Amino acid sequence: MNNINSLTDTYELNNGVKIPAVGFGTWQTPDGEVAQNSVMAAINAGYRLIDTAAAYGNEESVGKGISKSGINRYDLFVATKLWNTDHGYKKTAAAIDTSLEKLGLDYLDLYLIHWPNPAAMRDHWAELNAESWRAMEDALKAGKIRAIGVSNFRRHHLDELLKTAGIRPAVNQIYLNPSDMQKDVTAYNDELGILNEAYSPLGTGGLLANETVTEIAGHYGKSPAQLLLRWSIQHNFLPLPKSVHPKYIAANAQIFDFSISDQDMLELDGLHGAAQVAKDPDKTDF
Repeated sequence: MNNINSLTDTYELNNGVKIPAVGFGTWQTPDGEVAQNSVMAAINAGYRLIDTAAAYGNEESVGKGISKSGINRYDLFVATKLWNTDHGYKKTAAAIDTSLEKLGLDYLDLYLIHWPNPAAMRDHWAELNAESWRAMEDALKAGKIRAIGVSNFRRHHLDELLKTAGIRPAVNQIYLNPSDMQKDVTAYNDELGILNEAYSPLGTGGLLANETVTEIAGHYGKSPAQLLLRWSIQHNFLPLPKSVHPKYIAANAQIFDFSISDQDMLELDGLHGAAQVAKDPDKTDF
């Protein structure tokens, strides 16, 4: 068992940078006041890792939420991602600057390649990833980014990237919950010293009404969401729960006052396919 006992406890990335062990996700959070207010509510509830992406279309509102929260920038860990249309050296360098501008920040704590194999680049994805990665390495050396990583990468995508990378990815953010543990990917990330970050830790909501999940959650006097986030922590994953309701945002942080038994962990591990499974990045249509 790890020593993660609060939202501000950290994992150490492979470059020595420390990242909070639970983050706040903003995927599918509408731009405008909804995104702004949810980020403020998350910071108010104690979250210190805020995750967004160019593709979410809400970077400006996330930035406003950070600014209006009044928190010291240095106490936050902010992550965003490179969208598929911006692969390649020059486009990536420009995209990093655009994200910084939209977020209203001087630096990013983490920047990720969002998808390894965009539909428009199927015949030369590896070459473009290498170029994007070089731009990200240069931005890191220039102080614009503190850590760089990937998202939705499988083993072969990582292998291709590592052929030319000067810096190893610090994080691989993937669809990760009991419905799809992606064991091959998580084991390979572990082998390479890459942190497993879990987006959709609640199965995009698809696991919240699952009979096994609700029954086990009841044993601990916890909500299904709290149980699933605790499951993630006990697997040494970094979960990114998302909500736009202050009540749930706060409740999702109450996961450090109980432990799931080994038997219950195994039962949850056996829920493959109970909700969605991860999209195959080599077959997506975007």
